[in-house]
Amino acid sequence: MSAPVAPREVSGPRKTNAPHASRRPDPSRNQGPRRLFFREKSRLLGAWLITLAFILPVYVAFVSAFKTQDQILANPAAPPVPFTFDNIVNALRRPDNLVQAGLLNSVFVTVATLVILVPLSSMLAFYISERTPRVRNTMLAVFALGLMVPPQVVLLPIVTLLREIGLANSYAGLILSNVGGGYLSFAVFVYVGFLRTIPREVIEAARVDGAGDLRLWWRIVFPVVRPATATVAIFLGLWVWNDFLNPQFILGPLQGQTITTGIYVSLGAYSTDYSQLFGIMFLAAIIPVVGYLVSQREFIHGLMSGASK
Repeated sequence: MSAPVAPREVSGPRKTNAPHASRRPDPSRNQGPRRLFFREKSRLLGAWLITLAFILPVYVAFVSAFKTQDQILANPAAPPVPFTFDNIVNALRRPDNLVQAGLLNSVFVTVATLVILVPLSSMLAFYISERTPRVRNTMLAVFALGLMVPPQVVLLPIVTLLREIGLANSYAGLILSNVGGGYLSFAVFVYVGFLRTIPREVIEAARVDGAGDLRLWWRIVFPVVRPATATVAIFLGLWVWNDFLNPQFILGPLQGQTITTGIYVSLGAYSTDYSQLFGIMFLAAIIPVVGYLVSQREFIHGLMSGASK
């Protein structure tokens, strides 16, 4: 005889302790996208304000080079109407040849500094990259001191040292001070970062073929780090070109001047001809801009390669 089957209970509506959900829309659900929208707009506004802060001085300097003195004093930010080239012509016709001499001296000092710094820093970086990790880190720490010490701190000792060796008030002393300053440390760090991307097999294969260190650097390493060379040349070239303290104190006011010290000389003691001053500044900016436009492809490639490491 089979066991009796218990009667099946009919399940009714399940009761829960959770409160009934409100049918009214929750206002907090729309706060997320709205907050994100305002955050993006505030970031965009901040980016435009920062960009404007950087562009406005350049714009004022550019338009003022083609405006008269009265127009500059009336409204510096106004466009050059009417347009004039008198500022540039008057700057080039100065009886003291301040612009021509300053540009030639700046070109000479900048080119001579880069001709020494670029090969020297790339060779040093190649030598450092071939050392053991402990030696490499120690040498990089020593070069890092050149970036940590402000150049104004060591300016007086450099001038004293140049006077002791007979290179004070000379372009050779100015170029030597540029080579031995923080410029070399910056270039070494840039080249060391790029040399890490060169496969070790390429260098080892060249050594097996009998290539020495100098030939290996010149035939393999230096062509490979061409983007780094463009980056170093542009940065160091702009720094040397725009340098004011070293030419002012090392060359002296009577031994010659670069374009930056020439701009300082053109400032009057009691009044300043702003129209001619901005014309000189416009001429001083032409050569760096042309140099950047010529090497911008390698420069951008170098920046992108460095960012991807």
